[in-house]
Amino acid sequence: MVACGKHFPGHGDTSVDSHKELPVVEAPRERLEAVEFPPFRRAVAQHVVSMMTAHVLYRALDPELPATLSPTIITNFLRKELQYDGVVLTDDLEMHAIIDHYGVEDAAVRAVLAGCDVLLICKDRDREVAAFEAVVQAVDTGTISPERLDQSVARIARLKHRFVAPYKPVTISDAMLVAGCRTHQALLHSIEQVRARLVSSF
Repeated sequence: MVACGKHFPGHGDTSVDSHKELPVVEAPRERLEAVEFPPFRRAVAQHVVSMMTAHVLYRALDPELPATLSPTIITNFLRKELQYDGVVLTDDLEMHAIIDHYGVEDAAVRAVLAGCDVLLICKDRDREVAAFEAVVQAVDTGTISPERLDQSVARIARLKHRFVAPYKPVTISDAMLVAGCRTHQALLHSIEQVRARLVSSF
């Protein structure tokens, strides 16, 4: 289990559920900088090891593609501007925000091209296979370069080396020394205070 910042670049200003349809955020860049981006900038500064994308269309960032499929958002903004080189995961590509508009095969290829490292397809085995085959075909035809795949493999390998190589089983007693400890409770309390202040200011 590792930390994951989600859902980049924000999901708090939407009025629809991305499990059911594609949310569209019309807010200008200035509001996004003030409200949506600060938690992610902080997470990057603290070297969070993974980040999950949002199936949300941010018109101020990319007027055509949702964040998960957008090179402008994932590569240009997250990777280059924020200088994040951790593992980027998609949210489930079977969610209606994506699958209703792109289909799982096209979405899988677009997500890799956007800069995502891990593609989540959480329910349907046939869709998993279809997405895998679509990515393989995209590599075979040159749509996705081997170098692009190598970047993702390197990030995933670094993550595995840090956390699971060598693998050491964790006992319940070990876990209880960390989960719910005083430090975590204090952090939770401070997060709640900040959240309350932010909510009261709008």
